Amino acid sequence: MGKRDDKAPEPTIENRRARFEYTIGETFEVGIALRGTEVKSVRAGFVSLAEGYVRASANPLELTLHSANIGEYAPAGPLGNGRQHAPTRVRPLLAHKKEILKLAKESDVKGMTIVPLKLYFKNGFAKLLIGVAKGKAKHDKRDSIKDREAKRDMDRAMTRKSHR
Repeated sequence: MGKRDDKAPEPTIENRRARFEYTIGETFEVGIALRGTEVKSVRAGFVSLAEGYVRASANPLELTLHSANIGEYAPAGPLGNGRQHAPTRVRPLLAHKKEILKLAKESDVKGMTIVPLKLYFKNGFAKLLIGVAKGKAKHDKRDSIKDREAKRDMDRAMTRKSHR
């Protein structure tokens, strides 16, 4: 029996808005460097990825997460005591050199951006699923809504049919 067997399952924070706002191309799983209080906040689920975006640069070689909100962890005390983290600080992401160079090249194309899709834990380490994305036009969003409503209607019809 492991130390964490009796604990609740780790949270998975998804950025559902990103899949609506963007057409997602290639995805990458990268590590995220978090401070102690940030890890506790993520485990508690106090995270919002909706406003976040990722920057990749070839010179200097770095991959960073901007504007993602990881809420303060209240038991650590107030922000000014040196133990608390800033909720929207720039967080370094961890990836292989080749992946960072590829992401930097792809994000330089006009209209392309890198968005965070999902934050989760894997073998005790925080991981972030990021995707290279292209913004959807208004008519594409309408198509997404139409498809979602059609699927919902079909699911309702199937449940009614199975209850009879």
